[in-house]
Amino acid sequence: MKTRVYVTLKNGVLDPQGKAIHHALEGLGFHGVNDVRAGKLIELDLDPSVADADVEAMCRKLLANIVIENFRIERAAEPQEAQA
Repeated sequence: MKTRVYVTLKNGVLDPQGKAIHHALEGLGFHGVNDVRAGKLIELDLDPSVADADVEAMCRKLLANIVIENFRIERAAEPQEAQA
């Protein structure tokens, strides 16, 4: 089962990567970008038996630094079997 974990910095935490992206966009002539916050996407291919609580524990223990980062978990919908 495909599971995505989105990790972003909490509000108020400085984001030097986001600032660098913002500066580069302005340098390339893109206007109207007020702010940029960079994050990361982690895709996991999990056995269906892995519980939601286990995925959350993975995030809290390794995938996100919960002191400065937030995370959001999205599990892909199970494909439906075709009816004959």
